[in-house]
Amino acid sequence: MIYNCKTAGISVTVRPRFERLVAIDQKIQHVFSYEVTIENNSDVTVQLLSRKWIIIDGNKTKKIIEGDGVVGQQPVLEPGQSHTYNSWCPMITPVGKMYGYFKMINTSKKTFKAIVPEFLFHTPYILN
Repeated sequence: MIYNCKTAGISVTVRPRFERLVAIDQKIQHVFSYEVTIENNSDVTVQLLSRKWIIIDGNKTKKIIEGDGVVGQQPVLEPGQSHTYNSWCPMITPVGKMYGYFKMINTSKKTFKAIVPEFLFHTPYILN
């Protein structure tokens, strides 16, 4: 499944995927990956400053992650450019979801939030 949201000329597309089961701290974890593509469809240059993620597992346990950039980068996107990165998220449940936003700044020094659409994690066997 592909998820997409557009905010102020910035398009954020997410492609989640189940990777595998692993044992972390003697607990079985469902490891999910996700690919994020940020496209600048506006007419000004923007930079990604930070991110905020809300992660909710199948037990409704909420975790909030905030920090500078994405995977150690604060990409600058000129009009028409895009940036793609991959990351991952372990969960104790076979289903869950994430959503959030990227704090961006444009050439006028105005900051804004580029919304990341809510996207779902699920293992292939949960749908059988």
